Amino acid sequence: MRSTTLGQSGCPVTELAFGAAGIGNLFSAVPDEAAAAAVDAAWDAGVRTFDTAPHYGLGLSERRLGAALRGRPRDAYTLSTKVGRLLEPDEDAHKDSGDDLADGFAVPTAYRRRWDFSADGVRRSIEESLERLGLDRVDIVYLHDPDDHGEQAFREAYPALERLRAEGTVRAIGAGMNQAEMLARFVRDTDVDAVLCAGRFTLLDQRATAELLPEAVARGRSVVIGGVFNSGVLADPKPGATYDYRAVGQDVLDRALRIKAVSERHGVPLRAAALRFPLRHPAVASVLVGARSAEEIEDAAAMRAVPVPDALWAELAEEGLVKPV
Repeated sequence: MRSTTLGQSGCPVTELAFGAAGIGNLFSAVPDEAAAAAVDAAWDAGVRTFDTAPHYGLGLSERRLGAALRGRPRDAYTLSTKVGRLLEPDEDAHKDSGDDLADGFAVPTAYRRRWDFSADGVRRSIEESLERLGLDRVDIVYLHDPDDHGEQAFREAYPALERLRAEGTVRAIGAGMNQAEMLARFVRDTDVDAVLCAGRFTLLDQRATAELLPEAVARGRSVVIGGVFNSGVLADPKPGATYDYRAVGQDVLDRALRIKAVSERHGVPLRAAALRFPLRHPAVASVLVGARSAEEIEDAAAMRAVPVPDALWAELAEEGLVKPV
């Protein structure tokens, strides 16, 4: 599988990366064996870049991913996690309630999340992530969803990441969000190596093209794209599908079905077109695909390998369905 490096960091990433929110019981429970099998299948497919966060399953994703990777040569893969949410024991929680579904995860609420973009919070978060992972280091650290904490993130958390990078504790730093506008500010105003942009450079949403992607190219920064299926509708567009974690509206569903029809006229599954679309941009280093089973990550690897003719992209642009890259 092709790989490249993030910005000027020298930190390698494979073209397809494994997103570990799913094995943190996103939306529904995943057995331990299935979670381990998903990581094994990613490895067998050539994936060597893995992404997690404390937020995912209140630490379950980090524990499972660390356990699955622990027997692999540490220099053979790149691991990213995130800071900004600290996990603290919740003494009042019913540990068998499993009601963290309010935050999207089918796990007991033994912990609560506390926003913290302070310098001390950054260091504490990384230390606790390493303990859950059971590994000696992470390679990439992203500021996680600082949407409502922007000033503290820029003033305190980001400089803390710079110091950790200078010390050699981490190789690359950045921010990960479900929006493009603040990520463009990180690219423009800081020395991040990369940003992780979820859902904003897809076949249905190209807001990242307005500012983020041009800034990244101009400044030699890398962009990792997540959410290429927009939480489901671009994997299987049908009534009841989800778009940005909510029920899809009819207008978006109609657009997705039109895109599917164009793709299939060129002999390309919609999933393949959705996955390959971001990789056409010179700023994009990797596409992050979440998986909760071996079958899902095997399918993603197969879709990445499907040849997509230029005529498909041209027709989508001519139909006004996507902006030209």
